[in-house]
Amino acid sequence: MKPVMNVVLTGGAGQIAYSAVFRIAAGEMLGKDQPINIRLLDIEDKKQEAAGVKMELDDCAFPLLKEVSIHSDPMKAFEGVDLALLIGAKPRGPGMERSALLAENGKIFVEQGRALNQVAHKNVKVIVVGNPCNTNALIAMREATQLNPRNFFAMTRLDQNRAAYQMAAKAGVSITDISKMIVWGNHSSTQVPDYYNAKVKGKPAVDVIGDEAWFGSTFIPTVQARGAEVIKVRGKSSAASAANALIDSVRSFMVESDEWFSLGVLSDGNPYGVAEGLIYSFPCISRGNGEVSVVNTAKLNDDLRTRIKASEEELIQEREMAMGKLAAGKR
Repeated sequence: MKPVMNVVLTGGAGQIAYSAVFRIAAGEMLGKDQPINIRLLDIEDKKQEAAGVKMELDDCAFPLLKEVSIHSDPMKAFEGVDLALLIGAKPRGPGMERSALLAENGKIFVEQGRALNQVAHKNVKVIVVGNPCNTNALIAMREATQLNPRNFFAMTRLDQNRAAYQMAAKAGVSITDISKMIVWGNHSSTQVPDYYNAKVKGKPAVDVIGDEAWFGSTFIPTVQARGAEVIKVRGKSSAASAANALIDSVRSFMVESDEWFSLGVLSDGNPYGVAEGLIYSFPCISRGNGEVSVVNTAKLNDDLRTRIKASEEELIQEREMAMGKLAAGKR
């Protein structure tokens, strides 16, 4: 049996964490041979709900689950943590400007980045789910100066999964017949589902589907707006699908494979011209244990280049907005 891993879920009493934590405890994320300790971190007012989640975890009697603890202090929750799943964030309320959301959530991720920096395992892997996840991951990373910036990720796998489903439905094939379906850029309405590199049964998707206009008129807008559509229909934001994407993401970057997957990672002079210093979603492969490499062989057409640039520009604006708000808050 492997050494026990310490896993923290922030927003531990929330819907996404609740949808994910039982599958994590059952070994679906890290493997059936990986024992874990689970720590649920949430605000003080949510500790009773988190206690109920702990009771249910105890009652499941998962063989891999060695300990469950509840925390409201990031310094205690993150002590010696190996894997931090930063799910919790303030949702965008009615009439709230994106800049205000960035400022409010920025404070959360400053605190969590500093706590990780001081007490986490030095090779900790951190994936941010709480939105706006790309910029929140960047904020946490910048505060964690003693940690490896390449170990900070933003989750864009839900967008990838949404895109894969739409393409499989259009092509009339199984979801397992879709490969190299990745999403570029920001987890926002500027995200870029990549139809040009995607494969259907190993063949280019554009050739198999044979309706190139569909990609721009239907495919990309549908994926970009899917989260908003879920809220409109369900009355709540995606929870189970986000939890599933989180499990997919961690499994992808922890297990060595040449299979492409989407992940927000630190941009540092990649061959696609994206500005350095952003957490940007690229096609990635894993060398195992969280060592992720950006695929440098993806081909782009003019349409994708234009969209990729627009998402980059949005992330630059978010970064400047967030850093400006945080700096003003210190004065």
